[in-house]
Amino acid sequence: MKNVVIGFLGTQLDMGKKRRWKPTVSLVTHDHFKVDRLEILFDMRFNRLANRVQREIEHASPDTEVLLQRLDLKDPWDFQEVYGKLFDFARSYGFDDDRERYHVHLTTGTHVAQICWFLLTESRHVPARLIQTGPPGPDEETAKFDVIDLDLSRYNALQQRFDQLSREYSDQLKGGIETRHPGYNTLIDRVELVASNSDEPILLLGETGTGKTELAERIHILKLDRRRVKGRLVHVNCATLNGPDAMATLFGQRRSYLGAAGTERSGLLREADGGVLFLDDVDELNANMQSVLLHAIETGRFYPLGSDHEISSRFHLIAGANRDLRSLTASGQFRPDLLARLNTWSFTLPALRNRPQDIEANLRHELDRCERDLGSKVGFNSDARAQYLEFAKDPATAWPGNFRDFSGSIRRLCTLAPRGRITRAMVATEIETLLADWKSAQSNDDFKLVADVMGDAVSDVDPFDFVQLAEVIRTCRNSSSLSAAGRALFAVSRGKRKTQNDADRLRKYLAKFDLEWGAM
Repeated sequence: MKNVVIGFLGTQLDMGKKRRWKPTVSLVTHDHFKVDRLEILFDMRFNRLANRVQREIEHASPDTEVLLQRLDLKDPWDFQEVYGKLFDFARSYGFDDDRERYHVHLTTGTHVAQICWFLLTESRHVPARLIQTGPPGPDEETAKFDVIDLDLSRYNALQQRFDQLSREYSDQLKGGIETRHPGYNTLIDRVELVASNSDEPILLLGETGTGKTELAERIHILKLDRRRVKGRLVHVNCATLNGPDAMATLFGQRRSYLGAAGTERSGLLREADGGVLFLDDVDELNANMQSVLLHAIETGRFYPLGSDHEISSRFHLIAGANRDLRSLTASGQFRPDLLARLNTWSFTLPALRNRPQDIEANLRHELDRCERDLGSKVGFNSDARAQYLEFAKDPATAWPGNFRDFSGSIRRLCTLAPRGRITRAMVATEIETLLADWKSAQSNDDFKLVADVMGDAVSDVDPFDFVQLAEVIRTCRNSSSLSAAGRALFAVSRGKRKTQNDADRLRKYLAKFDLEWGAM
């Protein structure tokens, strides 16, 4: 392949006034690098110098083809002009990567030109490597010559440093816990890439207690480290934005609002300017709040209460939700345009019961945290630890509150541990406490769930049917369609049937209670 070098004429150095070394001419004096074609970009004001340099190169290297390319610049220090001219030059050049190997000579030209060359080669608008030359040292006979390849994958040491940094960011997002769940580790790696390279909204989905708040806090720290934001994290619990002060809490309020002197409030959106806004439980926002918030997210501008003038606030957005937003959108409870805006990057955090391989690592993490908080060393007896891990990893252990239940359980054990040792008897008592709490909470939740759908007719449901019906309603609400809910509910029996009309089976079951899919 032919070596082609492109570079600016050195209007000072190529004159050779201060020193005999001329960078453009020196390109053809290196035996280890044959230049088949040299293209020199020059301004017409330096036409005489360009022709002189061309003759010198032809004399020094008769086999090198020298082409003069006219490129007039009104101001060689104007970034916009220089980049625009070089971009146009690259677009019209007609690179032939199969037959020619291209290089850009960085030594000549202004610093602005050097920056533009770098940007164009790094983005592959100019598919070239970079050449840096320099005059010979006091005891050297030949000039300096270095080729720089911007394909960093070729530099193993650099690539290893980038990989190590990426692992550190992923560990940071995991809170320093050595997780083994493949799906969760893949999710965290993807979150790291998105948080480091994108300013678009991030939507965190998952059951309560799966760690959405902690992950949002760590994403904010990562964005600070990567200099994508400078401001703080503003945490908004959307479930509390339902009272008369909800709008003022979020958007702010002028002192003269409602015609009387009152308290002026900046609003949480304004406080998030330059930082990250975390909308926790975004699925709890009412319709009016969703509409106003959508405009603020899309434009970065909003009206505080009592103000005729918009104010601006630029922030990165993270939203968290416990429920399936698509199902809420289908039932008219969530705006589809707001979901589309939030759903650019969506991540569903797995429940603790689906991560048994991570239980032990999280146990160590919780013990360390309790030791710091309590100021004393705490640990399990070996038989007690085995008993607790067996219970925690058991598929029948529901962990309905996920890590909140898990963390609370370990904290109770550590606080009550005599002389810092957790015994088998203590573990047995704690397991009984957890199961009793979950059973009571489940009964209350089931009743509220069925009553919410059936109203007064809930009194007609037999206790035998209550738990099953509650689970069916819960699955329907978390599914995007009747068919999807049917597949989840009949996952085992459907494989034994000749026909698999899951939607029809579910429809008939709901009809026993005078219920329809749309009523969920």
